[in-house]
Amino acid sequence: MSSYAHLLPASWESTVTAWLQEDCPSFDWGGYVVGDKPSTASLWCKSEGVLAGVPFVDAVFKQLNCEVAWFFEEGHMITAAENIDDVPKGSVKVHVATVSGPARNLLLGERVALNTLARCSGIATASRAMLSAARDAGYNGIVAGTRKTTPGFRLVEKYGMIVGGVDAHRYDLSSMVMLKDNHVWSTGSIMCAVQTARRVAGFSLRIDVEVRSYDEAVEAVRAGADVVMLDNMDGEKLVKCARDLRENYGKDHRFLIESSGGITLKTLSDGHVDNVIDIVSTSAIHQSTQHVDFSLKIDH
Repeated sequence: MSSYAHLLPASWESTVTAWLQEDCPSFDWGGYVVGDKPSTASLWCKSEGVLAGVPFVDAVFKQLNCEVAWFFEEGHMITAAENIDDVPKGSVKVHVATVSGPARNLLLGERVALNTLARCSGIATASRAMLSAARDAGYNGIVAGTRKTTPGFRLVEKYGMIVGGVDAHRYDLSSMVMLKDNHVWSTGSIMCAVQTARRVAGFSLRIDVEVRSYDEAVEAVRAGADVVMLDNMDGEKLVKCARDLRENYGKDHRFLIESSGGITLKTLSDGHVDNVIDIVSTSAIHQSTQHVDFSLKIDH
């Protein structure tokens, strides 16, 4: 059976090496204090959330000659129902893994692993919540993230979206042609921008065009856009535009309709999730997302 880790490229572990080098670029003063005696540490989850980022944590400790034994599969929703017995009511403390290895190495990997796990799990949790809200609102289409990710940390954040169950959207500028307002203004028209892109992108790349009105959407469809993104529209305007586009041009042109801009858990059901729309994309699942709280404690 495939795991999410099988998505990761061959080169990704070098990123983990860079993280460790950044966190300890010279002397390890704390490591001198504790030495390298064989030890174990308990990884605790202290807030509810989806467990995501397991391969990154494994790689951190593998590079430090430590081993991680997980008690939950990646993608599992950790809840207070799984608490250890002596936790106060309303609190969360769930033992999710045990890490073993030299004491110094456990602490060398501690913060790098926790930061990565907390961020990735937070994005997975927000993604799952957004997808659940969309389904509860009767929306059957695609819920996706965006490219508004943290430089140098995109792999982890996109990975978290996938574990959370949403579409990661395009990974980078090379993954899909997205023509936004600046592209259109720079070339003079939507038609010109699409035609210019198509000449070099070929058949294997979709072209997604951002539009702000029905007339611009029509121009994008006629130009041959594969996806028409209705940007910052909501409510009746969004739904009417999407339905008119589908009714008037759906028979003669093949295209997807995407809604984007200002979509959050609070605004999701406010006209953004009509099933005439194929894709709802949002950065709310990975920007300003609350982390899931984890801690690592040496057993004693």
